[in-house]
Amino acid sequence: MQPRPPAGPTQTQYPGRATLRTTAAAVIALLSLLPYILGAVHADETVWGAQALAVVATVTRVLANPDVNEWLLQYLPWLAATPRDRESN
Repeated sequence: MQPRPPAGPTQTQYPGRATLRTTAAAVIALLSLLPYILGAVHADETVWGAQALAVVATVTRVLANPDVNEWLLQYLPWLAATPRDRESN
């Protein structure tokens, strides 16, 4: 027997988890800029912002994949969209 799907989006049911997932995506995006920062590359700030936005969008899309969420539930439960079902532990 499969559990019933939650009523409404998980972002409204678990806003703290949604915030944590978005923050994780933003941190990953900012890490991709580290070579530019450390190398003191003289690039237009718009390029940096576009790169960060593209990486955040990509990571957020990957996190929205149900297969990725299952993997997160198993290995990084604090980053999953929903908390682990306590009855299955």
